[in-house]
Amino acid sequence: MTSQPLPESILGLIRDVPDYPKPGVMFKDITPLLDDAVAFQSVVTAIAAAAGDVTKVAGLEARGFLLAAPVALALGVGVVPVRKSGKLPSETYAETYDLEYGTATIEIHRDALRPADRVLIVDDVLATGGTAAAAASLVRKSGAEVAGLSVLMELTFLGGRERLADLPVHSLVSV
Repeated sequence: MTSQPLPESILGLIRDVPDYPKPGVMFKDITPLLDDAVAFQSVVTAIAAAAGDVTKVAGLEARGFLLAAPVALALGVGVVPVRKSGKLPSETYAETYDLEYGTATIEIHRDALRPADRVLIVDDVLATGGTAAAAASLVRKSGAEVAGLSVLMELTFLGGRERLADLPVHSLVSV
């Protein structure tokens, strides 16, 4: 990573993959950024610095896991996986939602959060906001408070932030 400002450095390490996972979708591949230790550390530090007072970090499957775990470590709090349906081994809360190319269901363990928890939801990309809204619903079903959403990249043209008007949203870069 060069000495250029963080947003420009991040954008230079995110690869566009056209027509993935289906025709017409421009996938944002963060693996080059994850492969750059300095850039990855800068991203984790920036997300953690903006987190505020939280007791847990919830990472959204799958790429959100890669960001949420080191952010939780940096904050000294636990991490909670928000998984696709059928992937968690214990009792769960579930939420079905629409995304830009279909529908999906995500789940969280029923005992993962407590009413006193303030949860930062972390993901790689904010697109239409469907996944983030579903995750926020799961946090609330657990009795915890959503402290906010932090993402690496926001695709502003898809309007996801508007769908999350009740949440503080922090994005490192917007396109």
